[in-house]
Amino acid sequence: MVLRQSGVPATMTALPAAAQTPPTRGLHVITWGCQMNVYDSARMGDVLRPLGFRPVDTPDTADMIILNTCHIRDRAAEKVFSELGRLRLVKEARKTSGQSTIIAVAGCVAQAEGEEILARAPYVDIVLGPQTYHRLPEMVARAARAGGAVIETDFPAEQKFDFLPESEAPQTPGNLTAFLTIQEGCDKFCSFCVVPYTRGAENSRPVASVLAEAQRMVASGVRDISLLGQNVNAYHGVGPDGDIWGLARLAYALAEIPGLSRIRYTTSHPRDMDDALIAAHRDLPQLMPFLHLPVQSGSDRILRAMNRGHTADDYRDIVRRLRDVRPDLALSSDFIVGHPGETDEDFEATMQLVRDVGFALAYSFKYSPRPGTPAAGAGMQVAEDIKDARLQALQKLLREQQDAFNATLVGQTVPVLFTSKGRKPGQIAGRSPWLQPVHVSGPEHLIGQELPVRITERLSNSLGGILEEKKVYA
Repeated sequence: MVLRQSGVPATMTALPAAAQTPPTRGLHVITWGCQMNVYDSARMGDVLRPLGFRPVDTPDTADMIILNTCHIRDRAAEKVFSELGRLRLVKEARKTSGQSTIIAVAGCVAQAEGEEILARAPYVDIVLGPQTYHRLPEMVARAARAGGAVIETDFPAEQKFDFLPESEAPQTPGNLTAFLTIQEGCDKFCSFCVVPYTRGAENSRPVASVLAEAQRMVASGVRDISLLGQNVNAYHGVGPDGDIWGLARLAYALAEIPGLSRIRYTTSHPRDMDDALIAAHRDLPQLMPFLHLPVQSGSDRILRAMNRGHTADDYRDIVRRLRDVRPDLALSSDFIVGHPGETDEDFEATMQLVRDVGFALAYSFKYSPRPGTPAAGAGMQVAEDIKDARLQALQKLLREQQDAFNATLVGQTVPVLFTSKGRKPGQIAGRSPWLQPVHVSGPEHLIGQELPVRITERLSNSLGGILEEKKVYA
């Protein structure tokens, strides 16, 4: 039997008296996909904490297993079913020893394939979309009462962030960096993308909520916050003054939090890179000089087919304006090769844009049809061998640019926020403003500090250096 949520937010439902001090139960969350899924997984743990759930390292000891899924990559649904097959064995093994296990599938695959999940994996207890996890306590209770599956993949009228408890701790190791979701959903409807269908329309958290969570993070030791959103620079949250704030105004407010030394944001859309945000990159030293700004293609014809709403020259102009106000700004981007109808000339236009702009980092993929998107049913699908060849050529160029950018830092002194011990004894590791891992020899008590490091070598995927004025830190 499939039960559907009534629409009453879970956090508005009081627990019975006997459940006020619940026994401790194990929770194991498997997370796939983007940083927002990492944030969502941590928040699911916050929501379930009043029911006694606490994290455990393996599914074998978990009373509840959540598979938080991503629908972006090819064959995403089949990967979910493959993992569910393994989790079924865990559930059956625990049942033979008298223990029960709740299996929940969350995230974007759950949103897109909810009924199919229950049809193919009837041992799943809960299926929930990314906008409904604030209702998890009620879903758990209903699944236990009814003995059937609960499916919640509607887009609720209420904002989930209005009903989430305060987060217990930052979501990343070391309590020095953290993700903070400020916006969800997308209204752009790119032809290749499932996000508008799985995450819904653009929706921004109120400014006060964002600032309060950021202040709690900093009070617990966080120094570096990454603001998250499917289209984060489209942020339009209601401010305490009743006005609608954009991302730039929010960044200025965040920069006033004592102890917050680094602010980042991802993922952005070129159409929402406005003058105010560009000015913030000029004015705020806390706003890191590293921007992820996906362009997807350098061909205007393909950009139109993708419904991107900008041209290749529009993108070049945005980059020029950003670098005019922040000369040390480096860029990351996303590229798709082999979008339906892409010709050799279109692909060469992408290669030329890469040469013109220069990227410190980039993510590139072959186009794969996502069910329900306009491009999936388009004609002129590009052959796989052609996509393979184009991807290899693009990735070679992007790797050369990444190596060249990293090489420019050798000999420079850059601030590094140290977050952990290094891979070798006596080493500590941190991140540069441009997100490269940096390793130096130094004592562990320096972890948590931001210190100047002279970069001495470029490694395959990181940088090596030495602490400046080393005697000060001994």
